[in-house]
Amino acid sequence: MQPKVYVLILNWNGWKDSLECLESAFRLDYDPYQVVVCDNASKDHSMDYICSWAKGQETVKIDKNHPMAGFSHPPVPKPVDFIEHTRVQAESGDVGRDDQVPLVLIQTGDNLGFAGGNNVGLRYILNRGDADYIWLLNNDTVVDPLCLKRMVDYSADQPDPNMCGSRILFYDEPEVIQVLGGAAYNKWTGLARHVGLDKSIHDTIDPGQYEKQISYIVGASWLIPNSFLNDVGLMEESYFLYYEENDWCVRGSDKYRLCYADDALVYHKEGRSIGSSSDKRKTSLFSDYYAFRNQIDFTRKFYPEALPMVYTTTFLQALNRMRRGQWDKAGLILRIMMGKREKIIP
Repeated sequence: MQPKVYVLILNWNGWKDSLECLESAFRLDYDPYQVVVCDNASKDHSMDYICSWAKGQETVKIDKNHPMAGFSHPPVPKPVDFIEHTRVQAESGDVGRDDQVPLVLIQTGDNLGFAGGNNVGLRYILNRGDADYIWLLNNDTVVDPLCLKRMVDYSADQPDPNMCGSRILFYDEPEVIQVLGGAAYNKWTGLARHVGLDKSIHDTIDPGQYEKQISYIVGASWLIPNSFLNDVGLMEESYFLYYEENDWCVRGSDKYRLCYADDALVYHKEGRSIGSSSDKRKTSLFSDYYAFRNQIDFTRKFYPEALPMVYTTTFLQALNRMRRGQWDKAGLILRIMMGKREKIIP
């Protein structure tokens, strides 16, 4: 028997992406695993669509010539048996036949952010008491059928306790690498770079060398041993979006090593719902707010000695926004530097 894995997917107003992700997830060549979808009070009736998909009433819409079409067509057999829970039910352990269904749907009741929404699912999984691993998986991804098996095998083969990432490729450019497991973070500037970004799949890769560069696992694909939750705890919810990964990895760094399975393939639609902070040409005001606010908060929490340098870097980025004529974003960054907290609606 292989280790039991829960595949945890967070959805927020992204049911089309989630259906495609689910189609690929239910093609995984692995057993046993269960899929848990947490919905952060979507306004687009996401849960209704996901239920319809599970019943065989809704399908993934994708051009048959798209390189990712084979991960969702032909569709997996339906119906997919599922059960629905409220947040109260999930977090209290008031659940019934969950071990008999492949798909568990949880409505969190509010937009709790990335950490808060995933934490609802993590509490549910902890209550179940039968997890060996949890695989955090972005809803805007599709996965290779062997991805989970390769991550579990690689993680289990390591001599030390660890958290494991995967090779993530661009969904629309599947021959281009988005990240090899995680990112390298510079505490003095507060800036991170995706390890392996923009390399070709045809390039020669030394996984061991790239693995040494990882400061935190990218949350789009992150295999976490259940023991980590008991040792370190859940994600820090105050960030709402961005820097939860950094925080979690720093908190667990005295015991858990970071690694990635180079042959475990995930294809990611970068920044589909809010505008990604990793591509400054496409960032939204909402994305900028949490990226810069949390950059300062994270530094203050873990690396206070680096705050002056991080403030300098942040100011330079505000000037860069001004140069591009993005006065609203520049003003927002300056207000964050002055300690102001705002409510930014996505």
